[in-house]
Amino acid sequence: MQQEYQRYYVPAQSPWPIVGAVALFLIAVGAANTVIENSNNESGYGVHILALGLLTLLVMLVGWFKNQIDESMGGLYSDQLGRSYRQGMSWFIFSEVMFFAAFFGALFYARMISVPWLGGASNNAMTNEVLWPGFQAMWPLVTTPGGTTTQEMSPAGLPTINTIILLISSVTLHFAHVGLEQGKRRQLTTMLGVTILLGIGFLFLQVEEYIHAYQELGLTLQSGVYGNTFFMLTGFHGMHVTLGTLILIVLFFRVLKGHFTPDNHFAFQAGSWYWHFVDVVWVMLYMFVYVL
Repeated sequence: MQQEYQRYYVPAQSPWPIVGAVALFLIAVGAANTVIENSNNESGYGVHILALGLLTLLVMLVGWFKNQIDESMGGLYSDQLGRSYRQGMSWFIFSEVMFFAAFFGALFYARMISVPWLGGASNNAMTNEVLWPGFQAMWPLVTTPGGTTTQEMSPAGLPTINTIILLISSVTLHFAHVGLEQGKRRQLTTMLGVTILLGIGFLFLQVEEYIHAYQELGLTLQSGVYGNTFFMLTGFHGMHVTLGTLILIVLFFRVLKGHFTPDNHFAFQAGSWYWHFVDVVWVMLYMFVYVL
């Protein structure tokens, strides 16, 4: 007896991967030049290159998302392709886990190895006297070798509020997913909209936190290893929240157009996976960067 196989849709060649690569290259070059120019109080083309990269990335996202949506709504995808998408999304989130693991690893190395070593731990008193005389091993390290002193970022206030916001957003997104699975479109639309508003609120408060850090605490990228690790971790997480919010906005407009059914909604599920992952990372970040 001959076994029947579902067809496997193979899309035509797409320009979007190379467009995305160009966009990321421009963003990297623009961001690096912007930081250097700001550090040296110079004017240059860094901001313009960064803006061009972000615009190119936006064009890529719109074009690629449109192609994917058209293919899905056209009935071109099979169960086998759906499994491929699930595997791809799982590996993507795993790569993001390793991405943040590297940053948390850098924080761990600085706090648990470098700072005690500079302070003369493990019979390294000579190292302390040669590299940084009078250095006291403590964290956060708010005094730089040049003598600049900043204040540490407290978990009270905006960081705690943002933590509550993200935790609530995971709950509202879960109820939106439940509404989709149960065919409750009003619950789906309302809870998804609330999740998007919470994500935007988080980003707004993070901007407020950065303004407070720069203007009132003197905490900048030039504030030694503490300032670097703080902005590296929170900044990259904020970038992921921005991307997650954009994904949820796309899903919201698809829901308004009547897309997704209880049996066929992997795009929504993938967006939910990503958002919950971002929330878990923030909880870890909140504990290791702000509290401990």
